[in-house]
Amino acid sequence: MKLPKTAYELKDGESYTPITAGQTLPEFTFKAAMSGIFLGMLFGAANTYLGLKAGLTISTSIPVAVLTVVVFRAISAAGGKYSILETNMSQTIGSASSSVASGSIFTLPALFMWAADSSDINPAWKQLTLLAMAGGLLGVLAMIPLRRFLIKREHGKLAYPEGMACAEVLVASEAGGSQAAGVFAGIGVGMFFKLLTDGFKIIPGKFDTLLSFPPKASLGISVSPALIGVGYILGLRVASVMVAGAALSFLVIIPTINWWGQSLDTPLYPETDLLIKNMSVGQLWDKYIRYIGAGAVATAGIITLIKSIPTMIESFRVGIAELGSKSKVAVNRTDSDLSFKTVLVCLAAIIGVLILVPGILGFIDSYAVRAVAAVLAAIFAFFFVTVSARIVGLVGQTSNPISGMTIASLIGTSFIFLMFGWTDLFGQATALMTGTVICIAASIAGDTSQDLKTGYILGATPRSQQLGELIGVITSAGVIAAVLILLDNTYTLGSPELPAPQAPLMRLVIEGVLNQNLPWTLIAIGSVLSIVVAFMRLPTLAFAVGVYLPLDTMAAIFVGGLLRWFVTRKKDAKTADHRREQGILFSSGLVGGGGLTGVLLALWVTLRGGERIIGGSGWLKSLPPTTYKIIALAAVAAIAAAIYYWSVSRKIEDDNE
Repeated sequence: MKLPKTAYELKDGESYTPITAGQTLPEFTFKAAMSGIFLGMLFGAANTYLGLKAGLTISTSIPVAVLTVVVFRAISAAGGKYSILETNMSQTIGSASSSVASGSIFTLPALFMWAADSSDINPAWKQLTLLAMAGGLLGVLAMIPLRRFLIKREHGKLAYPEGMACAEVLVASEAGGSQAAGVFAGIGVGMFFKLLTDGFKIIPGKFDTLLSFPPKASLGISVSPALIGVGYILGLRVASVMVAGAALSFLVIIPTINWWGQSLDTPLYPETDLLIKNMSVGQLWDKYIRYIGAGAVATAGIITLIKSIPTMIESFRVGIAELGSKSKVAVNRTDSDLSFKTVLVCLAAIIGVLILVPGILGFIDSYAVRAVAAVLAAIFAFFFVTVSARIVGLVGQTSNPISGMTIASLIGTSFIFLMFGWTDLFGQATALMTGTVICIAASIAGDTSQDLKTGYILGATPRSQQLGELIGVITSAGVIAAVLILLDNTYTLGSPELPAPQAPLMRLVIEGVLNQNLPWTLIAIGSVLSIVVAFMRLPTLAFAVGVYLPLDTMAAIFVGGLLRWFVTRKKDAKTADHRREQGILFSSGLVGGGGLTGVLLALWVTLRGGERIIGGSGWLKSLPPTTYKIIALAAVAAIAAAIYYWSVSRKIEDDNE
């Protein structure tokens, strides 16, 4: 069993056939569900802590898949049996928790910060759990009508790198041989470098350097096997557009802001303490580029949405036709979704609960306020579900700029609240909780689309996977809410021990809009950038993501894309295809190894009560800056060399071993 070339790209007239098509295999079983629920709770708690500590979370699809294979092989050794679709179901359920955690830690800590300033704000476990459930369920349900178009029709166009990597891991585990060697060699290399950078701190996590001209311009690249692997999977065109957006931010916009601010004698909002001339590159990016990037992502999302209107109209036309049909049309198992009627009923029920049940969506005891908030949450959630599902098709779930989409949704929600005059602390908290629903919905949509991509490749039943996603959301929401409350009671969210770095930005956005002092000029600059790129007929969303994310992240992706071009150029079609395939197998392993190690390190952080470093912390601090940078570049070169070696050294006849 191996993935054919058509699993990654299609030529004119080609179509993809799932690898288990025509087979009847166990899928939604008790052991698959229970293992997925358990792993989801475990990784959800660990990711919550990691996000509060470092401001990021790790996609857990691949780690859950790997651990599921380990568990199921143990069952097999004891005389039990399992299928590849069962392992896929387990990872589908288990991976949902990381997305719920992402949406929660980006927004809800701000609620705890307000609670520290006012006894009128008191986040409760039941409230946070239902809020997380509402966002997660909305995201999964909104993704269902889009599956046939984003996953099936766009197959070969949207890469969904983590979804494909997960499929490779599961297939390799099933097949063994040379295919398994590529994936698991990549996992080993990915884990090795992740441990050296983020675990033992033996080598730097990134290379960065300030340029002498223009002042405050900088270059950087992340020492990340996962990101370089993503770039190899994506290819050169998309990777080039993304790095161009990041280069614009770090080589042009930041130096321009620095030059313009040299004459200012007062801080420029949203910064309130430092003068621009005294700010570092990182501070300039955090205080100004984030808003420009948020404007770019929001505008690119609107452009994407406009382009997707025909798709959405067709999806709803098909759904309405299904509602009006009196006879059931036979649908292939691998193309069977939850019915459109079920989706509409569940969506209506969620919105109804948000409106009718006090204490979920804010602290204002008013049906009118809750109705406005619930409708805004549903509208923005559907919008950003579409945007998120496309973005992760390009860059993967880990690089999904959820915080940028959340900022855009908070701006829209807060502006409407301002129109109604709901500007007090309760109004601000309600706007934040509305944004929480939207943030979690967008996050879970990215995870759902990756999982559905894996299922499409393997031949899973979409309906079963969608049920699995819903179960994953419901079973992990309470755990994540409990972890938030526990950590706030222990460390205080927003403290140096748990800074929750994204949440103060969300609070600043809400207060900025409702107090009418948001930096609209910065947001407008980002919007104009996306519009210009759209007129140039370049991938607007990829460029906007590049503007928003750090240059070192995009540079690593670019190196991967450039490497794929290099190893396949000027070769006959058979050799180029073979090298591309071998490199993708190895790169898929890199993505998986990085993700698996990230989760293991998150568990270490949790068990050690915040201690992030395993050892070697004094090594890097003692190095001269030049040596530090050379080691980082050497590590990037070593990762690229590993991909190159695996791509070119595997003989074509090895495929048949």
